[in-house]
Amino acid sequence: MEEPVASRQSPENGPATQPVSAEEEAMEQDLDALVEDLKRERDEYLELAQRARADFENYRKRAAREGQDALLRGKTEVGRAVLPALDSLERALNAAHPGGPGREAEEPSGYASLAEGVALVHRELVAALSAAGIEAIDPSGEPFDPILHEALSSRPASDGEDSGVVVETVQRGYRLGETLIRPARVVVTS
Repeated sequence: MEEPVASRQSPENGPATQPVSAEEEAMEQDLDALVEDLKRERDEYLELAQRARADFENYRKRAAREGQDALLRGKTEVGRAVLPALDSLERALNAAHPGGPGREAEEPSGYASLAEGVALVHRELVAALSAAGIEAIDPSGEPFDPILHEALSSRPASDGEDSGVVVETVQRGYRLGETLIRPARVVVTS
């Protein structure tokens, strides 16, 4: 039996001039199949590499976000731990100068030095909290906001005062950015 003869096109001569054997035809088909397999494999590896790149980019963003969240939580916890000491220093300053800032001259010199030292520690502590982004909330005169304020008591509104307004801040609140560390404890008009 004679093998079918296919013709091959020659680039110099134009249309086919040389017969192609079945063996050459089979080899050409095998090469075409191999090229197709290699292209498919290349595309699979390219897709895999693109997915790996996207996964890594998502991981990097998530790790950065989690790092920022951890930093915020750490600052918040430090703020919560330090605020009672700050409150104690403020009470000590109020006790040292119950009549206000003008009382220092009337006190014995030992008390004045002690009050000055407590005031210095208080200022440094407030500055350290401020540098960490922790800010005080003193809502006197503002409308009561249950998210930012804790009402300890209420008193009747006097002439010219609106109802639901903070008239006294018993203990300042603190926040770090938008995160509330401690609500302000207040007295509200009713």
